[in-house]
This record gives sequence, C-alpha cells and structure tokens, in this order.
Amino acid sequence: MLEERIAEWRDHVGRREAIQAGDLDELEDHLRSQVSDLQAAGLDPEEAFLIAVKRMGALDALSREYAREYSERLWKRLVIPPGTAGEGWNREATVAVALAVAAGVAIKIPELFGIRWDGQAGTLWFAQNVSLLILPFLAAFLGWKRALPARGWAGLAGGFVAGALVVNLMPFQPEGYTMTLAIIHLPMALWLALGVAYTGGEWRDPRQRMNFVRFSGEWFIYYVLIALGGGVLMGLTMLLFEAAGLDAEPLVARWILPCGAAGAVLVAGWLVEAKQSVIENMAPVLTMVFTPLFTLLLLAFLGTVAWTGSGINIEREVLIAFDLLLVVVVGLHLYAISARDPQAEPGLFDKLQFLLVVCALLVDAMALWAILARITEFGFTPNRTAALGENLILLVNLVGAAVLYVRFLRVRRGVASMERWQTGFLPVYLLWAAVVVVVFPVIFGFM
Repeated sequence: MLEERIAEWRDHVGRREAIQAGDLDELEDHLRSQVSDLQAAGLDPEEAFLIAVKRMGALDALSREYAREYSERLWKRLVIPPGTAGEGWNREATVAVALAVAAGVAIKIPELFGIRWDGQAGTLWFAQNVSLLILPFLAAFLGWKRALPARGWAGLAGGFVAGALVVNLMPFQPEGYTMTLAIIHLPMALWLALGVAYTGGEWRDPRQRMNFVRFSGEWFIYYVLIALGGGVLMGLTMLLFEAAGLDAEPLVARWILPCGAAGAVLVAGWLVEAKQSVIENMAPVLTMVFTPLFTLLLLAFLGTVAWTGSGINIEREVLIAFDLLLVVVVGLHLYAISARDPQAEPGLFDKLQFLLVVCALLVDAMALWAILARITEFGFTPNRTAALGENLILLVNLVGAAVLYVRFLRVRRGVASMERWQTGFLPVYLLWAAVVVVVFPVIFGFM
C-alpha cells in the first residue's frame, strides 16, 4: 500500500515541468526518509505517508522553489528539449510555428477570390468568417497535443463545418441585428468547442474543464501582450521606412497586420502550453490585483444608484458593457477558486470574492429588471432577447456561486463544488451561443 501511495505521489509531482527526473528522485528519497522516521516513532505507514507529504509542503510551493533555483534551465525548456545541448527546437514548437504560418496564409487566401478585408463587402465577409479561418488551426494544435480520439476529431470538425454553413448560407439582412449577433456569438461557440480538443475529449471531467478555463485566460493575456508588441513593431517599421522615403503602410496593413494577428493566435496558445507549470501563471496573479478593484467599482455603482434613485439606461451599448462586466466578474471568481489551496482555511480574499459575487448578482438583477421593462413596453427584438437570455444564465451562475460561497465560508468546504458548478456552465454557454447563431435568425426573420 505504501509503495502504491509513493508511486501515485511520484506520478503527480512528475507532471510538473519544473521538476526533472533527477529532482524527482531526490524528492522521493527525502519523502521515504521522512516516512521511515515517522514509522520509527510509532505511526502506521498510511499516517506516516500523509504527514510526510504535508511536511514537504504544497506541490505549487515545490514548483516555485525549483523554478527560482533553476530559472535559467526553466527558460531554456520553453523551446529547447532536455538533452539537446541547446540545439534545435522541440517538436511542439515546430508544429505550433508551422500551424501559425498556415493560419497566416489562410487569412490571405480569400483575396485570391477577390475578397479583401478592407473593402465593404470583404469586411462583412471576414467579420463572419475570421474565426473559421483561424481557430481550426488552434484546434488542430490542441487536439494533436492532447491525442484527441477520432470521435473527438469528427465532432470538432463537424462543429466548424456547421458554423461555416450557418453563417454563410442563412439569408441574413446585411448589417441586420441577427447578423451582428451571429458575428459576435459564433467565435464564442467555436472557442468553447475548442474545449473538446483541449480536454482530449474528456469534457465531462470538471478538472479538465477548469484547465480549459485557465488556458483561455492565459491565452488572452499572452495574445494581448503579443498584440501590444506587434503594434510597436509595426509602428517602428512604418517610421523607419518613412525615414528612407518609402511608404510601408500598405505592406503593414495588407500583410503584416492580418497575417501576424492570425499567427499570434497559435503562438499565444503554444506559449500557454509551453510555460504552464514552469513559472507562476499570470491569470491568478491578476485576479488578486483586480478583484478588489472590481469590487470597489460595483460597490460605487450600486451606491450611486441607491443615492440618486436612477435606473439603468438599457441601450444596446450599455447592455454589452454590463454583460462584459459580469463575464469578467465570473472569470475573476473562476480563477480565484482555481488558484487557491482547497485545504486552506477561508481568508479575507475569499470574503472579498463573496462580496464581489453578491455585488455582481445585484447588478445583474437590476439589468434584468430593466430589460424586462423594456420588453414589456416595446416587445421582443433580437438584441433584447439575447440580452435577456445571457443575463438569466449569468444570474443562475452567480446565485449558485453565492450559495456555494456561503457554504464554504460557514462549513469550510465546497471549493470542488464551486469548480464543478462554474465549469458546468461552459456547455450552457456553448448551447446559448449556438441558439443565437442558428435559431435567432429563423425566429426573427433574418432582421
């Protein structure tokens, strides 16, 4: 039994990229020494093992310790596989770069058929199809790395094909409401479908769904950083060529910008995969920074509404802002519970998270009330119906999160339940996005 426990522990610790085989052997020797000492003191093997593991500290703490001690080695491991003496890239990097180049080429292929993104008709076509041109390559990378089974590949391909058929064959009214909603929601649906590839087909496992949530947040951060760096690069490119009397803007606008933006989707995904478990992830750190700020924002808003007695302006732009705010709050909550130690006692930050969730719940209730009042007065439209559905989903999500937080703060358990609850909404979001893209045009007559 003890050997089985140690084997399980070794397998679990060995998944951390910061810990190599030699390090793992040293840690195991230390663990066995601790177990032997505890057994000599009169404990049985099971108790000795549990106490020894606890004394060695949390797995994340071990990873950070090794990351600090071997920082140079960890940075090299990003692109250089162990044992190559710094020569060449690893296979994963090669596949990612090749797919990034392919995505950059794919974004230019429509121009061969006269569809240019800077023309009026071309802009609309690209708005409908840009996610269909790029995300399949990211799905291919994730599916390849996760060894996605054949059934998963078939389902993933079917989702992309269905999205392409719906958004291109439905007779949308040009620049109509349902077309705008489809353009907004199709990338959301396809991104959630990427979860099938990321989880290797194990979508029902809440731990895998939570990993996909972490991946999504980290990907967004890396992509923004790449975009900022790319913007500086393009600005400098135009300035340098202008100094030589040449206009580089057409080159930047027609080639570097679209191809770079498409390829960066793959590069950001690869960076998340390559850097996970090697250095401290950024999303949980940003959660610690922005949770208090968003809590103060919502408290200030609720206080202002209570003081002035004014309602919510329910115009379309305001609805979008409210929904984005609530989605950010849900994301902050997700990363907070994913980054904490399930065994740790509730602390001040957990109470702050609970306050944030309660504030978001009140704001969502106010938005729903305003939406229902608008629908009662003027009837249903595509935008109002979409806003109603999305806010109802967020309301149920936030109510469940608040209830689970109360249970956690009172009885000191429930982190795993919160993870299952929150990630269980990913299929709901996917279904709702599909409904908006497919069913709304039929209901509202493609208006």
